[in-house]
Amino acid sequence: MEKEGEQDVKETVEVAEAPPTPPVPPESVPAPSPPPAEGEVPPPPAEEEKEKEAKPKPKPRKKPPIRMLIFDRWDMSEVTVHDAGLNRYINLIPIVIPHTGARWANKPFGKAKASIVERIINNMMRTETFTGKKAKAYRTVRLAFETIEQKAKKNPIQVLVDALERAAPREEVTRLKYGGISVPKAVDIAPSRRLDLSIRNICAGAVQASFKNKKSIQDCLADEILAAAKGDMSSAAISRKEELERVASSAR
Repeated sequence: MEKEGEQDVKETVEVAEAPPTPPVPPESVPAPSPPPAEGEVPPPPAEEEKEKEAKPKPKPRKKPPIRMLIFDRWDMSEVTVHDAGLNRYINLIPIVIPHTGARWANKPFGKAKASIVERIINNMMRTETFTGKKAKAYRTVRLAFETIEQKAKKNPIQVLVDALERAAPREEVTRLKYGGISVPKAVDIAPSRRLDLSIRNICAGAVQASFKNKKSIQDCLADEILAAAKGDMSSAAISRKEELERVASSAR
């Protein structure tokens, strides 16, 4: 028992004689990070973060822009519409093959969402010559655009838009009944109907000109579009427009 007491006294003396450790300032002591919750991934240490920042980040690869050319030949983004009323209804969204499979057929004002070239192709099928022959009408319009490019030295889509603007009538006649009498009255035409009449008259004039004619249908369509773009009275669409507006001016 006495030996054990002597050992305890020696240990206490040795502890008392040890020099005191200097106090550590609280700022230099790093704050303990909270333990990660269940399901969370612990954050990487500071050294790994510095290594990641030092590595150059790979630049994202830019995909080459795809240039959409109608018939894989003509650019529609260069075409401008000068008539503000028809600008909303002439669709010039780039497309390669103007065939959407009647996507907008049963929707109100859906034809305004179809490409203007597709509407020309569909209106060529209104007559008995092209009824149900979509491939034939497609080929006819494409060959007509090639002829227009050779003769006018311009983008044929721009020539087509100019022809539609020139051939679109602004007035027509309606019938008003007063009692038992019907009186003609001149009225303004909505922009959508103006474009419809213009497309219809150009296509009908081209088909009519090819009847008993040595010229092919694509040449007749090209001549009709070129004449309408110039405002020439030899165009069936221009002559039809002038007739409508003349009758409407007499019925004012």
